[in-house]
Amino acid sequence: MHREVARCLITSPICVRSRLLSRFCQQYSPLIRPLSYAPRKASEDATASPSKPLARETAAEDIASMLSNSPTPSSAERLGPIASGHLGSLSRLFSQNQAARKETADKLPTSAPDANVLDYSISSLNPDSRLLAVEPPHHLHIYAHKHNTHVTLTRPNRDAIISVSTGNIGFRKAARSTYDAAYQLAAYVLGRIQEQGLIRQIKELELVLRGYGAGREACTKVLLGSEGRFIRSKIVRVTDATRLKFGGTRSKKPRRLG
Repeated sequence: MHREVARCLITSPICVRSRLLSRFCQQYSPLIRPLSYAPRKASEDATASPSKPLARETAAEDIASMLSNSPTPSSAERLGPIASGHLGSLSRLFSQNQAARKETADKLPTSAPDANVLDYSISSLNPDSRLLAVEPPHHLHIYAHKHNTHVTLTRPNRDAIISVSTGNIGFRKAARSTYDAAYQLAAYVLGRIQEQGLIRQIKELELVLRGYGAGREACTKVLLGSEGRFIRSKIVRVTDATRLKFGGTRSKKPRRLG
């Protein structure tokens, strides 16, 4: 029987040979992986019954009955028992993942709170609340140029609280550009902050330095000295805002001094 089937397969066309061999392997030896499970077409059915010698008629009839009676295998059956088990486990895994994603999406809130928007409600003042508002720092601007020194204390929204220069404390003309004038100005500003009780409002302070005049070093010395001991611990950031020119129009001719 097997010899007749093998001889029939050898002399058959390729399209019929692959289908017959796969059906035979599926019927008689399930451990052998089929070569092809291509679906049958009407054109192939017409060529599937050529005239064969009488010696091979019995084997051909058996195979033809197998083709007509056996149903078309599914995708899991085509890949064998091992592959079908993997497909089943994958399908179960995908279904579990989809169910988990759906549950997670249902648990998520419809609108998440914006981290950039500060919450000043009563709940934000409660230490047990999960969302605590972080207030931006105050700013202490020190603008020290060649001829004068300006010190400005601002709120987090950049509104000025104190804004003075060396001329406001009694220095005139060339005396405004000296190191001593800037030192006294910084000490005066820190004294006003303590007198007005602003130190309680300032939780964090950002120091903004601008310019390279004598007042830059003088104000730094005041903050590091005994006058700045009550505000020195509140400084969280030091920024240099000196403007640097690049490109643009031609600069003014420098003066020839000396």
